[in-house]
Amino acid sequence: MAHKFTIKKNKAGEYVARFVYNSETIFWTEGYSSKASARNAIASVLNNGPGAAIDETDE
Repeated sequence: MAHKFTIKKNKAGEYVARFVYNSETIFWTEGYSSKASARNAIASVLNNGPGAAIDETDE
């Protein structure tokens, strides 16, 4: 599979959910104190992401 979510601990000991595509991290969440909270963040992205608007600005 070319893409996946991973949950890893950061240097501060917090759990961070990352979206990885072709071995490259595309985005990551804030740090959470529990793995369950990181899983909830992934569930939120999966649930809310498909309908998200695209906001393009030229600055």
